Amino acid sequence: MARPPSDIRARIVEAARERFLLQGVDGASLRSIAEDARTNIGMVYYYFKSKDDLFLAVVEDAYGDLLADMAAALQPDVPAEQRVLRLYERMAAIDEREFQVLRVVLREALISSARLLRLAQRFEQGHIPLVLGTLADGVQSGRFDARRDPAVLAIATAALAVLPQIVHRLVTAAELPVAELLPGREAVARALWEVLLFGIAGPQLGGQPAKVDPAP
Repeated sequence: MARPPSDIRARIVEAARERFLLQGVDGASLRSIAEDARTNIGMVYYYFKSKDDLFLAVVEDAYGDLLADMAAALQPDVPAEQRVLRLYERMAAIDEREFQVLRVVLREALISSARLLRLAQRFEQGHIPLVLGTLADGVQSGRFDARRDPAVLAIATAALAVLPQIVHRLVTAAELPVAELLPGREAVARALWEVLLFGIAGPQLGGQPAKVDPAP
């Protein structure tokens, strides 16, 4: 008779995500993670050879689904700028698990060059070529400015998609007074997309009006 599937691995990943969020990867102990997962440390090592391998599993647990949605958003069925809007809207809709992992990723990327390298290697096989391909399509079609450095285009696109959404969630969760002044995350996503396309320059600086149609 076949043994029933075990959920131990999933429990370990979930426990690790919560510990990494609160204590960082270096600060979290595998023994504590095992206890939180209602198992023993031997099972942690059975599934993961090192804490860094467990960290990458935590990332992949959220990144896999997110990557699939990003790939769908960036499908070349609409002009490049509309694909970017769909990407921004997806980032505005990240769920709590994805948000937690994103916070862990940003912190570990800042403090660990080894983890940053492994994350970069994973992302180079994931969303990075999708985003770069979309930007390249936009430049080639004349919808994005070919005079801009491609790296700057990529950095600006990523930064406006992710960082303001993190701040929005943190401010809202903390119930800071400024939270009442913030529009919803989807509205923020569209506004940031317009900033990406048209900047913040007004008429005296030669700014262009943001007359764009929503994505289908």
